Amino acid sequence: MKQQHFDLVVIGAGAAGMMCAATAGQRGRRVLLLDHATRLAEKIRISGGGRCNFTNRRVGAEHYLSRNPHFVRSALSRYTARDFIELIERHGISYHERDWGQLFCDDSAQQIIDMLRAECEDGSVQWRMPTTVQSIERIEDAAARFVVHTEHGPVSCQSLVIATGGLSIPKIGASPFGYRIAEQFGLPVVPPRPALVPLTLSPETLARLAPLAGASFDVEASCRGPAFREAALITHRGLSGPSILQASSYWQAQAYEADDWAPVSLNLLPGISAEGWLMEHAGERGLLANLLSQRLPRRFAHAWCELHGFEKPVNQFRHAELRQIAALLEAWPITPSGTQGYAKAEVTLGGVDTHQLSSKTMEARQVPGLYFVGEVMDVTGHLGGYNFQWAWSSGYAAGLHA
Repeated sequence: MKQQHFDLVVIGAGAAGMMCAATAGQRGRRVLLLDHATRLAEKIRISGGGRCNFTNRRVGAEHYLSRNPHFVRSALSRYTARDFIELIERHGISYHERDWGQLFCDDSAQQIIDMLRAECEDGSVQWRMPTTVQSIERIEDAAARFVVHTEHGPVSCQSLVIATGGLSIPKIGASPFGYRIAEQFGLPVVPPRPALVPLTLSPETLARLAPLAGASFDVEASCRGPAFREAALITHRGLSGPSILQASSYWQAQAYEADDWAPVSLNLLPGISAEGWLMEHAGERGLLANLLSQRLPRRFAHAWCELHGFEKPVNQFRHAELRQIAALLEAWPITPSGTQGYAKAEVTLGGVDTHQLSSKTMEARQVPGLYFVGEVMDVTGHLGGYNFQWAWSSGYAAGLHA
């Protein structure tokens, strides 16, 4: 089969890949977009409950985890949340804002996919989907640097963008392909782990809490990082809910830097002084669990007191004991036994080491013409639209230069 030539081949037709292809195509580059999936951009389609939390009004470098924490600043500043909002407004997509600056489509995530497809069409991007990439070869040629061997024949290109994502949600086609390509060309990969993922608990802790599965309450969760005040949810396997998903990324990340696993700390009474509140009620004759039930789900309050042996009336605790209880309420340490894995993870922590990439162009410093964008890199956003914004920003940055 005759080998075709393109200026740019993008492998991966997800959020970052389509953004990159559209940007490059619209600046006159001849672009081919490859993907092994049969259905386009499934991760966009299922995100945000089908409405796609496509960005956040409050995007900043502090909302991302990476071993190279300043890497994201350049791309985020050059293609901002406002830029993407203007794009969807041009396409007539209506949207709304929820808590913490999160933006969602009013109608359907399919609108974002259709918009990106239309942007690619505007750039005359060519598609091969589904198609499997069998191997990638680096060549020394005046016109091309790479040959991409696919099941439909070889394709040569001057620039190659890897936009294959991470390992989260394997049922929609996630694979380690991008990491293998990085390693083939000598780029280190920060070991990937599930992130924004529910946590599992030890059998002893779970035995007390599992009967409360379904209980949800407001907490402030943290793990050697920022505190996230949102809902926590008790499940049959452990803990979930937005605050837990946020803390899970930091629980996973700190293992790279520490010899032991730090616990996740839960403030069960966020926004108030637990000690002050308990002291106000120090003379009450009712059980401590009944008092806590004023601010926590009743069944959880009783289970929590049973777990810690606090099963007596409030007025039978000494003031020193109440202060200890208050400290535990404000920083209840839970050491998870693990996570629910990539099947339940929203994103992947770790990936291609960004120390080896240009923060301006996403190009590998030692491999001219090779670029990485989106989740395949060691850049992990908080919950709330930040990971999609990284896809738009990094895809745009590479699309301007690839």
